Amino acid sequence: MSAPDVIVVGAGVAGLACARRLGQGGLAVLVVEASDGIGGRVRTDEVDGFRLDRGFQVLPTAYREARAILDLDRLRLRAFERGAIVRRGGSFHRVADPRRSPLTAVGPLRAGVVRPGDALAVARLLRRRGPETTTRDALRDAGLSRSAVDAFLAPFLRGIFLEPALETSSRFLEFVLATFSAGPAAVPERGMGAIAEQLAEGVDVRTDAPVADVEPRSVRLASGERIEGRAVVVATAGLVDDAPAGWNSVRCLYFDAPHPPLPGAWLVLNGDGENEGPVNNVTTLTEVSPAYGPPGRALVSVSVLGAGEPVVEDVRRQLETWFGAEARRWRLLRTYSIEQALPAWPVGLSFEQPARAAGGLYACGDHRAHPSLNGALRSGRLAAEAVLADLA
Repeated sequence: MSAPDVIVVGAGVAGLACARRLGQGGLAVLVVEASDGIGGRVRTDEVDGFRLDRGFQVLPTAYREARAILDLDRLRLRAFERGAIVRRGGSFHRVADPRRSPLTAVGPLRAGVVRPGDALAVARLLRRRGPETTTRDALRDAGLSRSAVDAFLAPFLRGIFLEPALETSSRFLEFVLATFSAGPAAVPERGMGAIAEQLAEGVDVRTDAPVADVEPRSVRLASGERIEGRAVVVATAGLVDDAPAGWNSVRCLYFDAPHPPLPGAWLVLNGDGENEGPVNNVTTLTEVSPAYGPPGRALVSVSVLGAGEPVVEDVRRQLETWFGAEARRWRLLRTYSIEQALPAWPVGLSFEQPARAAGGLYACGDHRAHPSLNGALRSGRLAAEAVLADLA
């Protein structure tokens, strides 16, 4: 492509969604990407026959933008169980949605993980539209028992927000609860990277092309090459803007195990907190989709909140406590430390920013719209629609 109409900087989900919509509008688009592949944070690597997402992620099937933009049937989504398994007091307790599986709610009730009034408190949370506060305070104000918060909701929400203190805005809490109550979480059969691959179909992407600076209607690569067009869309943080409140971080460790530590497509939560160890949540991805690993092997994903390299020995010690001595012999496949995993959303922050940064210069990304895959897709689409309106 010698003269694109639009240059999109960044081949993450927002940039690819933007480029796809621009192409549908009849414009010639070139996407330049600094790394050696597409997807950004939504990328899947292949290691020894396993498929490793760059950080444990899911696609909630209720995401409106995903349902509108993606062909979900082609992704062959594989759903998680509704609920979770909680590790609490040395035992595992299955906490399922009582509306769909009333009998499975009895065990956690007897074990004291949840209390009789917690179902009503959750119903109040689902209807919540009150003043903005922290997630921690919203859970307290709803009347939830301390055991339900500490054992189930806190580790579940920490795994989504990627921040331990639950200082995240209650607006995000409301979005998360509405989303997960409307439909199950899932992963594409062959990994989260399949989302980016589908978005990139028919899109001209140049990888290994880091950008030095951008101007309205032109981009200069680190190589010195300048590319000009009628418009530029920056779909990555750090060039024209950044997450206004910073980023939350996560570390993900993948292990090759001879068999699943627990059967079923369950998310396993640390209900005892830091006293138990650094692990926040565990899942066996081959129980969700067998295509995540070679036949006869199990892919175990372990998430630890925060930045930097996790202390693998501490993780192994906790896994051994949970699953027995065999867990110490699991083979560590790879560790991902993702410092900019999710934009932080404290109380009082407004994410919605206009796509137009200047004449001929636009920006998109989840750090400008909403800290979610749904937000990235929506932001990319809205930036494309702004460009199409201006160039019409």
